[in-house]
Amino acid sequence: MTSTEIISDGTVPDARAVFDAAQHLNPYPGYQRMRETPGPTTVRLGDTEVNVLSRFADCAAVLGSQAWGHGNVDRLSPFWDQEASLPGSFIRMDPPDHRRLRALVNKAFSARMVADLAPRITALVDDLVDRAVTAGGLDVVRDLSAPLALAMVGRRLLGVPEQDAELLRSWELAVARGTDPEPLLSPEEIAARDTAGASVVAYLAELAAKRRAHPEDDLLSRLVAVEESGEVLTPAEVIGICVLLLVAGMETSINLVGNGILALLAHPEQLALLRTQPDLAGPAAEEILRYDTPTQFTMRVALADSTIDGHDYHRGDGVIVLMGSADRDPDVFPAADTLDVARYARAGRAPRHLGFSLGLHYCLGAPLARLEASTAIRTLVQRAPGLRLAVDPADLTYQPSVIHRGLRSLPVELTATTA
Repeated sequence: MTSTEIISDGTVPDARAVFDAAQHLNPYPGYQRMRETPGPTTVRLGDTEVNVLSRFADCAAVLGSQAWGHGNVDRLSPFWDQEASLPGSFIRMDPPDHRRLRALVNKAFSARMVADLAPRITALVDDLVDRAVTAGGLDVVRDLSAPLALAMVGRRLLGVPEQDAELLRSWELAVARGTDPEPLLSPEEIAARDTAGASVVAYLAELAAKRRAHPEDDLLSRLVAVEESGEVLTPAEVIGICVLLLVAGMETSINLVGNGILALLAHPEQLALLRTQPDLAGPAAEEILRYDTPTQFTMRVALADSTIDGHDYHRGDGVIVLMGSADRDPDVFPAADTLDVARYARAGRAPRHLGFSLGLHYCLGAPLARLEASTAIRTLVQRAPGLRLAVDPADLTYQPSVIHRGLRSLPVELTATTA
């Protein structure tokens, strides 16, 4: 059963019909079918039936409301508990704990810190693209977006030594897959997540202890030292935040660049426009977040009785918030299935997309991801007018994660800008 057929026969399908890996190449026709069907789509996740919200208004209403959260503290959530293998951070918390941690982390993750990274990002991207131009091609994921994210999140923010970067990436991929709904994971994937989770926690705990004793110029040192109104982050909270930054921060930026270059190659007129107007790189990154968001969905739990689009939810009910569908909603975004790199440059044309979520859990690392993606995409497009896909599009494959949408590999050929 495909995702475009799940709502046609009146049964409650298994969630695999919606989020199966076979849908990765193009899940959006299935999302459209859900949006066009009145009411939410109900799917079965293991022993639990939950609604999938696919329209923008419904998704934004849940993400922006304090009546919806995660429900983990009081065991309200109907979803699985991954706390043992994936240590929690404020991403799984509800107020007031979430508010406390967010305030403390915001002090360390400042706008100035992100701005200070701009020259480093530019220099690294220039170097990576220089190598690619000399070689006549590159794998956008392996040779550009992943090294950039590892350098910024892994080395610059967390202080991971360069020789450990690939080890960190292998753990991060296993943990990222493990954040998917547990009923969609195989026993082998659960075991890999648990092993990777334990390894990365032990590694980061040792690194945090070193930073407490000998602080350096990185975010981890700021986190272990942060204090506000007499409150500090506990060692467990520091590690939880680092795991969040590692997975969400790296996956978002890596996949945003990969998805973006692929989308531009599939829309040559937009690629040409961006090449002639490099100032559109920032708006283009926003449009890519909307058009093919790296984070396809999240889960929420009703913390109080609530009504969404005429459907009543009671405290403890869970939903899947399908941002990947919401951001293709034609009721909100004109020509929603069309890539338009100037969409966000036209004042008042488009509302905020949900690519970085909304409300209390709006992505903390959004400014850094935007900076990395816009710099990488602008530089590659400008420096390589002969940019083209080096393989048949049908041969491209995606990472197995269903929450995180990103390519395993994106080989391209290119020629340098002529003098």
